[in-house]
Amino acid sequence: MSSKTPSDSRTVMTDMVLPSETNPLNNLFGGELLARMDRAASIAARRHSRRITVTASVNHVAFNQAVPVGSVVTVEAVVSRAFNTSMEVYLDVWMEDRFSGERTKANEAIYTFVAVDDTGKPTKVPELVPETKLESQRFEAALRRKQLSLVLAGKLKPKEATELRALFMGE
Repeated sequence: MSSKTPSDSRTVMTDMVLPSETNPLNNLFGGELLARMDRAASIAARRHSRRITVTASVNHVAFNQAVPVGSVVTVEAVVSRAFNTSMEVYLDVWMEDRFSGERTKANEAIYTFVAVDDTGKPTKVPELVPETKLESQRFEAALRRKQLSLVLAGKLKPKEATELRALFMGE
């Protein structure tokens, strides 16, 4: 199984915010944005693994800016790290102002997907090799996020979380 780069998984989905997708303040429902992000992340994970992928967790979502009706929303998803059978997918959400055309980052998220075979059994995924500085930063941080998640779930002892120990204890 040959390694892949983040660009191999890059997925870009662009759509307009319609009135039926907004709350009483005429901003995009958070759940609608989550669904869009989940679809883009799923495609990115599948592109990386070439397997069926399932959402394992939504690790982080930041709704930093409201997205008003009529805005053009672009969700960019890319695999930021591949583990044995799972993949972290980093998402950036961009909003294009309907009048000026100015594009600003509105939101971001981190999802985890697991690749499975036809019977639903987790299956190995290709290694990920970052190419840019940003990809390398996200790649390195993904291991810390995974270890923190495992510690919080009681699946990893804090003393075994090498990346976290190095971050907090200077080891």
